Amino acid sequence: MKTHWLNRWEAVRSSFWFVPAMMVIIAIGLARIVVTLDHQLVHFSLTLPDVGFTGGAEGARSVLSTIAGSMVTVAGVAFSITIVALTLASSQFGPRLLRNFMRDPGNQYVLGTFIATFIYCLLVLSSVTHANGNEFVPRIAVNLALLLAMLNVAVLIYFIHHVATSIQADNVVNSVYEELNQYIEQFFPDELGESEPEPFQTDRNLTRMFHHVVTADSEGYLQALDRQCLCQLAQQFDCRIELGYRAGEFIVKDGSIAVVHSDTEPEEDLDTQLRDCMIVGKLRTPEQDPEFAVYQLVEVAVRALSPGINDPFTAMTCVDRLSAILCSLTGRSFHSARWFDDEGQLRLEEPPLTFTGILNAAFDQIRQHGKSDTAVTIRLLESLSRIASHCRTSEQQHAVRRQADMILRSSHDSLNEAQDLADVEQRYQAILDEIRQC
Repeated sequence: MKTHWLNRWEAVRSSFWFVPAMMVIIAIGLARIVVTLDHQLVHFSLTLPDVGFTGGAEGARSVLSTIAGSMVTVAGVAFSITIVALTLASSQFGPRLLRNFMRDPGNQYVLGTFIATFIYCLLVLSSVTHANGNEFVPRIAVNLALLLAMLNVAVLIYFIHHVATSIQADNVVNSVYEELNQYIEQFFPDELGESEPEPFQTDRNLTRMFHHVVTADSEGYLQALDRQCLCQLAQQFDCRIELGYRAGEFIVKDGSIAVVHSDTEPEEDLDTQLRDCMIVGKLRTPEQDPEFAVYQLVEVAVRALSPGINDPFTAMTCVDRLSAILCSLTGRSFHSARWFDDEGQLRLEEPPLTFTGILNAAFDQIRQHGKSDTAVTIRLLESLSRIASHCRTSEQQHAVRRQADMILRSSHDSLNEAQDLADVEQRYQAILDEIRQC
């Protein structure tokens, strides 16, 4: 259940409507409170100092109408600027990065401020009365509207600056890198060597008589798994669940998503309960998929290497950030893909996430698209050398060596300049030296 709520919260947080909607609700409550306070001042015949707005009902209507109309115009301009920024980001950095711009709290709060101010002014305007000789002017509310108008001017200036800086290539790469760092801390919180040994796997888990295949009832990306729910389900039915996919992979309708191993024939409702423990959606999300943010950096690099953009410096910046992440991962403990109950019985298995898989996801496409660019090739090898100096396991060393070998072979096929090849071979030799020293 917690996994489902976290998945919904991730979708809400990445939307444009949630923060502005909350700010509109706050504006409605603020308008009612301030107008009520003005009514109380009139009821008790209290007067305010002649500070700020001191006009009558017509003046109050004019001020509030002007502010409300201005806020609608500014909000429209802000929305237009945002759409233009999203269009530029989509064409230059890739459509998958639109999620980062949409969930940017700066953009959400700016749009919410303009709309909330507009709603506040409308509600205060409706409370101004001038009929049958009875005049009511909510002076506190009007003065607050003037303060909000000045605040909105500052917010507009900030918004223009924020949009101008947020679409710069280095800032986009840094933003994705920081988000990836957060997910790395979330997915791999333990240092290498500090994880507890796995419980002993009994033979009873491996000799089940019945092997029931569970199929998917829809296609899409496996966004999240509720592993606690799956383990409880396996314990309830006294079985072992072997998943065919991990979070981030694409599932085909009517395809096998899991195999249930049990001593007795599974009950009919097991399939439905198992599917309820999985969240399948149209889009890939980073909730339980650390490779998602890696692919975002890779996409920026690959687009930068395309003939239409031809920006190897951005590609090299992405390589630098990816190498920093991979250096950090060499010291992290990758959790087991097997889950046990309190009695040591194996209840859940899923495809493992490995350092080799993340390294290949980070470098394969950049290597393939940048093989004819000497600067990018050299930067890839320098990054692998940096990673090799941090390697702590044979798996990590083998993965780095494999990437270096492929880069060297591609360089001999793609580069014709002898000095360029010499530089490449020099970096390759540095990687071998680092691996030998580990």
